[in-house]
Amino acid sequence: MNPIYEKYANLLVNYCVDIKPGNKLYIQSTTLAEPLIREIYRAGLRAGATIEVDMDFMDKSKIFYEEAHLESQLTNVPLQYSVAMTGYDAYIYVKAPFNLRETKPEDFTKVEKQKAAISPFSKNYFERAATRSLKRNFCLFPTLASAQEAAMSMEDYEYFVFNACKLFEANPIEAWLNVRKEQQGITDILNAATHVRYLGPKTDISFRTDGRKWINSDGQTNMPSGEVYTSPVEDSVNGVVYFDYPCLYQGNEVQDVTLYVKEGYIEKWEAKSGKDYLDYIFSLEGTRRFGEAAIGTNYGINRMTKNILFDEKIGGTIHMAIGQSYPQCGGKNESVVHWDMISDMTRGGQIFADGQLIYENGRFLIG
Repeated sequence: MNPIYEKYANLLVNYCVDIKPGNKLYIQSTTLAEPLIREIYRAGLRAGATIEVDMDFMDKSKIFYEEAHLESQLTNVPLQYSVAMTGYDAYIYVKAPFNLRETKPEDFTKVEKQKAAISPFSKNYFERAATRSLKRNFCLFPTLASAQEAAMSMEDYEYFVFNACKLFEANPIEAWLNVRKEQQGITDILNAATHVRYLGPKTDISFRTDGRKWINSDGQTNMPSGEVYTSPVEDSVNGVVYFDYPCLYQGNEVQDVTLYVKEGYIEKWEAKSGKDYLDYIFSLEGTRRFGEAAIGTNYGINRMTKNILFDEKIGGTIHMAIGQSYPQCGGKNESVVHWDMISDMTRGGQIFADGQLIYENGRFLIG
């Protein structure tokens, strides 16, 4: 056993999804992650779980979108996934990509058709995840494709990933419990407020949160984590928001996005590059409203790696997501899209809660 994979698996099984004897656990990844999957499987069995493993192979998506042409193929719902989303107790998705460019622009129609087919199960997933009747965690196994995307060597990228997950700590579970404790004060103050404003050099956007819940993201649903997030009242978002980090979705990159919002509806958008793809996304149902507003708090993640699991947690940033809301926050917007867009707050950024300045230049003034 590789000690780092053993620690990773123990964290995922015994903290993130908190396996209990008799739980059914569904693990999804690719064959590249086999060293970690072996240890998750071992730890899950020791914890008393019944386990199913679903592992993709190289070029699976590429072959599917090139060759699938029948309606029955494009709208097929994978049996294992459908059963797990409706009846399993826990779900661990380990991202371990062979190639981050398998999906091509001409595949978009097929991708959306497939997404529409599984949308009832996706909705069920969101609803069950909201109540923790499905204990889920998204995490990452470092692969060469992800390292190259991050412009890092494989060795440096492995260190980055494992360090962000606190796997070099003597007790990673205790380290994440400390994160939970540290973020709770921030979450409590935000939950006591009803109006939030993000202000920056090119951003001035506000939204209401009455009847909504800010969540302390402490590593249980995402590993790594380090953020606080909510779903804003859908028709309450007003102003302009600028995202200076590249906006990445399904292998597409859009630069310097500005969104103009009135009464929750995105009326206009601009981008330095990639606007055609933004135009396409905003043609889809539910994408012109926000499903999430969040603040990144993980200062151990200090650079963009073009992986949203890490990038949205960067300490000193905010992000907002168009599309699908989080039911656990009280959100009501529905969409096949949930696209997080990130903005740096370290150079003059401010956050106000009910008119009180609570955050400046990438740091909370409270907590």
